[in-house]
Amino acid sequence: MKSLVLGLFLLVSASVFSQKTPVKITVNAPLSNRSCEKDEELRTVTLARADGSSPIIFNVLGCKIERELNLEPGNYVIDVTALDSPIQSQKFAVKAGETTIALPDLKLETKTQQLAEVTITAKQKKFIKIDPDKTTVNVKDNGMLNSGNAMDAVRRIPGVVKSPGGGLTLNGRGVQIYIDGAPSTLTGQDLENYLNSLPAGAIEKIELIYNPGAAFDANASGSIINIVTASRKMKGVNASFNINYNFNEYQKPSPQILLNGKVKEVSWQTMFGVNYIESENQNNSTQTFTTLTPPVTLDQKNFTQTINRNLYWRTGLNYRINDKSNLLFNYNMSASKDDNNTTNTATGNGIDFLNNGFTKEKTNFHEASTQYKLKLDTIGSTVDVIAYGNYFGRTPMNKSVSQEDGARTFNNSDLNFDLYNYYLKYDFNLPITKLKLNFATGGKFNHLKVTNFGRYNFESTNEDIFDNGTFTDAIDFDYLETNLAFYAQVTKSIKKFSFTAGIRFEDFNVTRNASTVANEIKFTNTNLFPSISLNYRFTDQLNLNSSYNRKVNQPGYTNIDPNNNSLFNRYNASEGNLLLAPVFFDNYSATFSAFNYIQLGVNYSVSKDANQFVIAAEPGELVANRTFVQIDRFKTFSSYLNFPIPLDYIFKGKNEFNTRMANPDKMNYIYANIAYQKTTTDGFSTGFKNDGVFTYGGQAQIQLPYDIVSTLNYFYVPTGIWEIYKVTEPIQQFDISLNRDFMNKRFSTRQKT
Repeated sequence: MKSLVLGLFLLVSASVFSQKTPVKITVNAPLSNRSCEKDEELRTVTLARADGSSPIIFNVLGCKIERELNLEPGNYVIDVTALDSPIQSQKFAVKAGETTIALPDLKLETKTQQLAEVTITAKQKKFIKIDPDKTTVNVKDNGMLNSGNAMDAVRRIPGVVKSPGGGLTLNGRGVQIYIDGAPSTLTGQDLENYLNSLPAGAIEKIELIYNPGAAFDANASGSIINIVTASRKMKGVNASFNINYNFNEYQKPSPQILLNGKVKEVSWQTMFGVNYIESENQNNSTQTFTTLTPPVTLDQKNFTQTINRNLYWRTGLNYRINDKSNLLFNYNMSASKDDNNTTNTATGNGIDFLNNGFTKEKTNFHEASTQYKLKLDTIGSTVDVIAYGNYFGRTPMNKSVSQEDGARTFNNSDLNFDLYNYYLKYDFNLPITKLKLNFATGGKFNHLKVTNFGRYNFESTNEDIFDNGTFTDAIDFDYLETNLAFYAQVTKSIKKFSFTAGIRFEDFNVTRNASTVANEIKFTNTNLFPSISLNYRFTDQLNLNSSYNRKVNQPGYTNIDPNNNSLFNRYNASEGNLLLAPVFFDNYSATFSAFNYIQLGVNYSVSKDANQFVIAAEPGELVANRTFVQIDRFKTFSSYLNFPIPLDYIFKGKNEFNTRMANPDKMNYIYANIAYQKTTTDGFSTGFKNDGVFTYGGQAQIQLPYDIVSTLNYFYVPTGIWEIYKVTEPIQQFDISLNRDFMNKRFSTRQKT
């Protein structure tokens, strides 16, 4: 019995003393060529029993290694290595009850190797990249463009001008706005408001596509500005917070939160933010009503103060099904509330008129798309299928009070606007490498519906009409468009030449209804739209490109909707033109580009039934009506030159210039744009000689002390003739921003004026 008890005691004792206990191991492993205090290199540590069993492997940053491990008593070996140094080893023993072990230093010897020649190549960041078919402008890393909103970024791009008639032009030609490769269905002020609500910090790059081929929609006026929003794929969960605060007399705070990450086969990104924008706008115009006897001249002034509150959410999901296929889902929404206080005056010929108005407008925008991308083989054959839909709603309410000759009258309006757009699209790409040829084809079906119901009260003497919601007039507008399209395109390279030829089939069916016309208005257009381009590459840095395409432009809803604006009083009205027909364009262009920054180009465009904004009056009436007219033929010639002025080369010399070339963030430069445009018309007389007009623009980056970067943007249109408009006073725009980055660009401050 005693022997049994003694055996059990010895067995339990052995079990207790063989259990793992926490032991703190410390050792320094300095590199031979640096001190421990400045050493942040990665060490790989392996700790195992002397017989090589039960290894523990971990990594440590820096010279000092300290780790608490659960170890059994016994003999151990620790191995340490860093960089390309040989492994250094140390044997030691762990005794029962021991909790701390300090080992002698393990000195790591770094290997050295004599190299015959070393060439270090830095990847140069490029803010502008010029290709034969498009120009890509980097926004994310460009302090000149990544502050403010998308509209600010677009208008600072060389060659982009907001024309006197409204809308944007690129090197003298009209443009269609795309967001992430999808054409925007918004037009006019709605599009401008949407771009004002999209922060520039959410944009990765902007693509300027001068002559889009058959793969792009034919429903464009000739050029495309494609805004590509940022997309990041990083493992784990990552977050960033940005706030853009601009102020002068008015304030523009725009905080933004960005979350993104990657878990196994799913990468995702979501962006949430708000914009609060205070602004003002002043317009002065002089109109002479020549059909009155005697003619009456009115000097009109319009001053508007606006507060825009916008909330947006943008999210995306990318599921990697396998090595060859991906499924992408995107959802974007924005909601805004705008307040406008407007003062209008009209004076002249015994007229002294004052109108004060207040407009409250709510908008909401929802957009969703699903895309399936499939790689068919290793040579680049792909299939893309996209299902897309968006909704835009707007509900402006306007109230105004007019005073003239001591009498007061009241106007009010209430509009309800809805836009629904859906499409299904596929694209197939087949490269044939042996023939240096690429074949692409695809198709699209699009459905667009717009409704706008407006209720009005004109020139009432009853002040209570504001409160009781009485309306004496109503205008109901309905628009329906369906479009079926197919295209085929071939690209072929022959030595220094490359050709692209394509054909696109489009079938448009448009129906317009309004309570202001008796009969339904229909347009059915079935047409072929060819495109061809030829590029000759003199060298890798010198290219000559020429192209032709045919396009069509269906009038935007703001051009035809009788409810298109709530601006109305005794001397002003605004309405669309329901009879506007589709506009067909023949576009020709030639561009020479050099060294990725220099561009010299010419464009010639002929459009049939061109739509233009005018202010007109019916004979014998003293009312200026803002509307649109159709011109039989509209011919536009434009030329442009974009070139950099390297200030570092001029003031600091060639060596300093070459040093800074690898990092444009540290360069001083001016990027200049000079353009000329002349338009002639058939079937429409402007009443003045058209000599065309030059425009001048420049963007500059100047390095200031204390790592402050100043970015400047200047645009100037002198007096002259722009399309059918006479510019009697120069048009100028000047922006300046001061930027300072901190914490390795993880924090920055910016002051803009």
